[in-house]
Amino acid sequence: MKTLVLLAAFAVAPVLHAQTQWKLATGYRAESFHTRNLVQFAQDVERASAGALHIEVHANNALFKLNEIPQAVQEGKAQAGETIMTNLVRDIPIAGADAVPFVVRSYADARRMWDVQRPLIESHMASKGLKALYAVPWPPQGLFSINPVRSSADFKGTRMRTYNPGTVRIAELLGATPVDVPMVEVNQALSAGKLDSMITSALTGVENQVWGQIKQYYGINAWFPKNIVFVNQQAFDALPAPARQAVTKAAAEAETRGWAMSAAVAEESVTELQRKGIKVDRAPADFDAELKRLGERFSREWVRSVGSEANQIFIPYYTQR
Repeated sequence: MKTLVLLAAFAVAPVLHAQTQWKLATGYRAESFHTRNLVQFAQDVERASAGALHIEVHANNALFKLNEIPQAVQEGKAQAGETIMTNLVRDIPIAGADAVPFVVRSYADARRMWDVQRPLIESHMASKGLKALYAVPWPPQGLFSINPVRSSADFKGTRMRTYNPGTVRIAELLGATPVDVPMVEVNQALSAGKLDSMITSALTGVENQVWGQIKQYYGINAWFPKNIVFVNQQAFDALPAPARQAVTKAAAEAETRGWAMSAAVAEESVTELQRKGIKVDRAPADFDAELKRLGERFSREWVRSVGSEANQIFIPYYTQR
């Protein structure tokens, strides 16, 4: 009888200790708060699933480049991934709501935007065999300037750093000359007198140590781009029910934690800019009003370019405050 019990134990043991291995690809550095949040998410899943699911996070484009990750997860080359939502625009145009300037002006606005955007994003991703798990914003985009700014008139005859069509359009509407400069070359361009201003986050400014020529930082909160984390739907469906529940619960916790981390990083970055001698201020009222009008203009243009589905985001966003 004892022999039968031992044999039964050995037969069951491999099933109890079977572990599913997932690879999660991200393009961001291991030190990024987004990646640190991902690692915590993976640890939470493994703990909550009692070891049934192990998620290995591959940072810094090590597994796939950032813009390749959605396709790689869709094809099952990785089970999960993270990318910035604007990378999805070609296949999911409404993901571009994240990059419409001067529409989302606070973390509360960003949350409202995600609340109305999420069902549409989930539906589009599901049609591609992907399951959206959670999204977390980057700190807001602010204005760095060599000289004080009181209104859009102060940009006339100046040069603004640009890096995509959206920032080129902003520069042109403000009357500045757009100058395409990679972030790694910004300090060199500033020292050479080729730039007068740029729009980027306080975090990016700290990471690239832009103090020196830059004297001003205005918290204009131009937009709050979000990263989204997603999984291959088939891989998710193949998990046992407790493991699926563990992933869903850990994702909800990662979203809450990630938004708090983003806000904390934003505040810490602004404080660091001040420590380095950059004057930090809010946009003057007249200039802020001009930016709001620009936001309305960009919104109309974006709706025209995307089509009727864009109204499913902006109509509730603007009316359900």
